[in-house]
Amino acid sequence: MSELTTININQNYAVQTEGKSYFDGGLLQYIGWSIIGGIVTICTFGICYPWAITMILGWKTRHTVINGRRLKFTGSAIGLFGNWIKWWLLCIITLGIYSFWLFIAMEKWKVKHTILAD
Repeated sequence: MSELTTININQNYAVQTEGKSYFDGGLLQYIGWSIIGGIVTICTFGICYPWAITMILGWKTRHTVINGRRLKFTGSAIGLFGNWIKWWLLCIITLGIYSFWLFIAMEKWKVKHTILAD
């Protein structure tokens, strides 16, 4: 005679409430970083635009907290500059058609270089 054993397994998935998500940057800081980025971009005739972008992205991620963990931006202006040239050339070669994918390419680059800080 064999015994039939029934096992009832209930899995309770706890909602992680390690911390809140918030942004703690201020308006004056944002205006200041934007003005500095704009001045640098204008003074260099757009060559340092990738530097301005990475500077502002760094500020945004430093002030963003997700589930109690602060974000960190690891991208560099030099890394973006290489992509920027490549994207610019693709727009010229495709007579502007690649510009429709440019936003997505930039978002992928930003996410690739954003991590949770320790």
